[in-house]
Amino acid sequence: MEKVTNEQRYREAIGQVKPTVVVFKTTWCKDCHYIEPFMPELEKAYADRLTFMEIDRDDLPELCSELNILGIPSFIVFREGQELVRFVSKLRKTREEIEQFLDRALAVSEQLPR
Repeated sequence: MEKVTNEQRYREAIGQVKPTVVVFKTTWCKDCHYIEPFMPELEKAYADRLTFMEIDRDDLPELCSELNILGIPSFIVFREGQELVRFVSKLRKTREEIEQFLDRALAVSEQLPR
């Protein structure tokens, strides 16, 4: 998963036709560490349909404020600069919940005109 540390790279990535999943995390977040073991497998499973990137909320606080990122980890899927769906909850996210979210993001993306 690409770790993005500047807003310019973030804007380039979310502008693509292929949907981009942005995972907002921090180093001190226990729930962020909980998802780390299985995220590479999910990224591999969805690699042909989704691009994944990670942003540390503490590295880009202005961007996170603009996007109203309050809880972490937060997942937002973008396509061509437009937010499609987001997954934010105060509860720990399971692998199954993240997979359901990714499937929903793909379904939303497929409904949009190309």
